[in-house]
Amino acid sequence: MSWSKIHPVTRRAFLGGGAAAIALPWLESLLPAAHAGPNGSPCPVRLIWVYIPNGIMMQDFTPAATGPGYDLPRILAPLAPVQSEVSVLTGLANMPASVPVAGDHARGTGSFLSCVTVEHTAGDDIRNGVSIDQVVAQQIGDQTLFPSLELGTSGGAAVGDCDSGYSCAYTRNISWADETTPMAKTTDPALLFDRLFAGFDVTLTEEDRERRKRWRTSVLDSAVRDIQSLQTRLSVSDRAKLDEYLTGVRELEQRIQSGLDGACVPPDPPASALSYTEQIQAFHEIVAIAMQCDLTRVVTLMYENAGSNRSFDFLGVTGAHHELSHHQDDPATIESLVTIDTWEVSMFVDLVQRLQSAVEPDGSTVLDNALVCFSSEISDGNRHNHDDLPVLLAGRGGGVHAAGQHVVHPERTPVANLYLAMAQAAGASVSAHGDSTGILDLG
Repeated sequence: MSWSKIHPVTRRAFLGGGAAAIALPWLESLLPAAHAGPNGSPCPVRLIWVYIPNGIMMQDFTPAATGPGYDLPRILAPLAPVQSEVSVLTGLANMPASVPVAGDHARGTGSFLSCVTVEHTAGDDIRNGVSIDQVVAQQIGDQTLFPSLELGTSGGAAVGDCDSGYSCAYTRNISWADETTPMAKTTDPALLFDRLFAGFDVTLTEEDRERRKRWRTSVLDSAVRDIQSLQTRLSVSDRAKLDEYLTGVRELEQRIQSGLDGACVPPDPPASALSYTEQIQAFHEIVAIAMQCDLTRVVTLMYENAGSNRSFDFLGVTGAHHELSHHQDDPATIESLVTIDTWEVSMFVDLVQRLQSAVEPDGSTVLDNALVCFSSEISDGNRHNHDDLPVLLAGRGGGVHAAGQHVVHPERTPVANLYLAMAQAAGASVSAHGDSTGILDLG
């Protein structure tokens, strides 16, 4: 017999203590104190990882010149308006994904941010490492309303065989909370918007916002009293759950009191029916505002799942992406891939420009205080190699990144070294990750 049947809590008592089920809307004043004001401390560093599937035609991606003012091969042509803010990093590798059996797309994607060799299984015994975004989120995530955001254009279950005996968990997720737990992605920009901004009223005056702030604080005070009145009537396990909730309520109250009123305004809600391009652009717009509002400092965005066979007929390309990526040096197929790759870089530029347009309270831009990494699970789609990866790094990370350069690193330098540099720039205390051998110099 359950404890609740012996010591029943009435419906009135449950509803009276309904603070345990409060679902607060977006609070426009809910910004952490760490967000810099006109006379405040430096703005926080934000991190974004953008994943593209099926590799890149590297001969049309890698600049010939090194240093600042590098040349722009065909695929990088869209970088022209933001070239001073984007570096090309050559020589990086994710060698833990290089195993002499089929399944490179799954291994490269599963280890994209963990930089460890994933377990070869399509069953429930999946095993990976904690991805670097979650390493950071677990350390600094308590400073924002959302520790991290995991986004993508396509979803799918994390079960089944998606690539040569490798689980779909590896092909559909780059963010991992622990060795066996991939972080589910949000694939609908409208759902993301509601999650972040539902309830925001741009028409409110400062007086209205202060009044609402006082009212919400009083609601939380009432919630605490209701919960405390229930505690003596609950089981030990239920009291533990309520204690955890109370901690969250107190933290929420502190955030309300320390917030910066009117510091951000959300974008218009995204439309319900979006093209592929519009879907990605909608994510970009929401992410830029979310970071400007300091709702989160860590984001991963998958433009598609591993081995994607998406059609790019809207670019005039015939055939499915993954099939085309096995180009076998066919000139016509390579031209199709260059078209797709160039479009992907143009989408990345769209994100960079939105971050560049988002102004911080101190007059800098979100891009000035961000590090945005763009890469793929493999290098060449025909070779399925995991060295010489295509890597772009945008933003200045609050001054740690000397942007606008082509830097050639020694062959097979672990990409994990780059991730460590990004993590440390965001304030995470981490000295090793995956197969890292040091911290990549971004200066």
